[in-house]
Order: sequence, then structure tokens, then C-alpha cells
Amino acid sequence: MMLTAYPLTTLALVLALIVYFALSVNVGRARSTWNVPAPQASGHPEFDKRYRVQMNTLEQLALLVPGVIVGAPVLGDLVTGGLVLVWSLGRIIFARAYYGDPAKRGPGFGLTLLPSLILLLAGAWGAFTSL
Repeated sequence: MMLTAYPLTTLALVLALIVYFALSVNVGRARSTWNVPAPQASGHPEFDKRYRVQMNTLEQLALLVPGVIVGAPVLGDLVTGGLVLVWSLGRIIFARAYYGDPAKRGPGFGLTLLPSLILLLAGAWGAFTSL
């Protein structure tokens, strides 16, 4: 089970989900601040930025979580947990940049995508070498 075999990874994943939750709360606040009633997914540029950050983070979680599942047995708890922490840091940097100027989101996006790719490639390598 993940909790006992990979405690650092589990804690890092919990942090990643807390980051996602906080970004979701930002969308709710923005909805109220800029008067964008539900179920609208657009309506004010500042709301739109926050909504896109949340949705992009959800899209990135869809890569991260399977990557952790397949990559952790290959890379171990410390490395996998560290990669997930980098992912969370990347999401925070991405959000802050996107809220200010979406054109400057690149570094945060890179810090998000790279850990996911490393985990997925490690999992594929582990599977390939086990054939």
C-alpha cells in the first residue's frame, strides 16, 4: 500500500492535492469578486486566468498520479517524493505567473511537466526491463 511503502511520496501527493484545492478556492473567490455566476466558465479576464490555472492543474494531475504509481517502484520513495514536491512548486510558480501575465507561465509549466515525464519514463523503463 502506498502509505506504508512510500510515506514521503504519499505526503508529497497530499501536498499536491492541497495545492490543487487552494487553486480551486481561488476560482471560487474570483467568481465572486468578478461576478461570474455558476455555471459560467468565462466572463472576466481575471476570473478566466484563475479558472484556466485550476483546469490546467487538473489536467496535469492526470499525468502526475499515474506517473507516481508506475514510477515510484523504480525510483524509490525519496526521489519520487522529491519529484512530486517539484511538481507542486511548479504549479505555484505557474499560477503566480499566469495570474500576472499568462505569457510568463513557461518556467512553472516546465517544473510541472518535467517531474511527470520523468516518473512516466521511469515506469516505462521499469516495465521494459522486467520483460
